[in-house]
Amino acid sequence: MILDDGGDLTHWIYKKYPNMFKKIKGIVEESVTGVHRLYQLSKAGKLCVPAMNVNDSVTKQKFDNLYCCRESILDGLKRTTDVMFGGKQVVVCGYGEVGKGCCAALKAMGSIVYVTEIDPICALQACMDGFRLVKLSEVIRQVDIVITCTGNKNVVVREYLDRMKNGCIVCNMGHSNTEIDVASLRTPELTWERVRSQVDHVIWPDGKRIVLLAEGRLLNLSCSTVPTFVLSITATTQALALIELYNAPEGRYKQDVYLLSSVLTQPLQPCLGLGYLCSTS
Repeated sequence: MILDDGGDLTHWIYKKYPNMFKKIKGIVEESVTGVHRLYQLSKAGKLCVPAMNVNDSVTKQKFDNLYCCRESILDGLKRTTDVMFGGKQVVVCGYGEVGKGCCAALKAMGSIVYVTEIDPICALQACMDGFRLVKLSEVIRQVDIVITCTGNKNVVVREYLDRMKNGCIVCNMGHSNTEIDVASLRTPELTWERVRSQVDHVIWPDGKRIVLLAEGRLLNLSCSTVPTFVLSITATTQALALIELYNAPEGRYKQDVYLLSSVLTQPLQPCLGLGYLCSTS
């Protein structure tokens, strides 16, 4: 079995040891990015074994992606920068479950929150939740904090980094560590100054500096604690998916991506306050 987060292990085995898939019964994937990669493989006819999409299970998405990030974004920023959130202008790139959690926390602390989003439904949700939708280029000169939550790459490129104001805090809450183009900052004309663990000042020739957290890696995993309650929910959901794939009779699952049935997560739901989902009336 493959238990994956982000599709990295699946991708590595597919590239390096494709023959191993003859002995693998299935894949369990828990992240938005990893699930997207699995659907790409399935669409191309290259998925060799059944795969279970844990990310879209309610016991994963709503707790790990939404509520956990709602708490850990503030924790990570406070531990690394001691920043005061009231009145700060913040742009959150992406309004998926992670972006929703980050925006809710920052708004509650009195920050002025802007959102960038390319998906029309998520963009409409951001609008209905009271956030101003913008293009990153429109606000990059004025914001105090930039947070990426997309799972994509090159969301904040060197052009935007050059235009940020002095003291801007830049961090990543999405899966991929390439959302912020950190590689473009490792050039001779820029000076890196390590302020404390996981905190770097990147200094331009004119003296301007930005505060880069965790070198663009995941802020909550690098700079703060993640509640064990949330981790236990996700880990248990993954374990249920592993058991289901491993014990499934021959032919139940084809070489495709499957959603984890809500029936399989029912043992978790009463202890999460989701007992109403267990109704069979």
